Amino acid sequence: MSAKMASGASSPQNSTRLIPGNSVAAELVSRARAGDKLAWDELVERYSPLIWSICRRHRLNDEDAGDVGQSVWLHLVNQLDKIRNPAALPGWLVTTTQRECARVLRRVRGIRQVGYVPDVENMPEEQTLTAEQEVLAAERHTALCEALADLPPAWRQLIVMLTADPPVPYAEIGARLGIAVGSIGPTRARCLDRLRNHPAIAALIDADSHRSEFSVRSGN
Repeated sequence: MSAKMASGASSPQNSTRLIPGNSVAAELVSRARAGDKLAWDELVERYSPLIWSICRRHRLNDEDAGDVGQSVWLHLVNQLDKIRNPAALPGWLVTTTQRECARVLRRVRGIRQVGYVPDVENMPEEQTLTAEQEVLAAERHTALCEALADLPPAWRQLIVMLTADPPVPYAEIGARLGIAVGSIGPTRARCLDRLRNHPAIAALIDADSHRSEFSVRSGN
């Protein structure tokens, strides 16, 4: 694509510090830059939840969130050949998405709207996550969804009901799944054990371990 990059987006190589543990992002960027369509598709699939979560935190509706997502990916297409540090991509996506969200909100709601603060840096501290926290949250969400998808349907439904808010009573769970109330606890334990041992979750745990080790070594 040759669309001109919006003025609010910066180049991935200088927008954020290198976040450890992003070798997958680096590999995908390198392959996509070489014309590998599957790598590009995987990038979009892997990091779309990250973009979507930031849009939701900015309270965008589906249409506006879709607009932001398209703009972010278009910016990346235009910058792909300029990336010197591919592993910095997740942080760049966070920064660019935040700026695009602010752009959409200024357009839709008006910058002078009472009570509205469009700039990400002026958001309340508790609502502002660092780029690394955003990336980690999206990675965990993706890994959990992948692990849940591989559970048997009845087990997946059980986990969904057990984590519902408000909680679903055991009697109702048993009736809906056709299982004895006394078997819910043991089945839940087997589900959780299966989730913990799923490759996506195991890889995430390993990555978190490496991040912790990196943090200790760097004195953070």
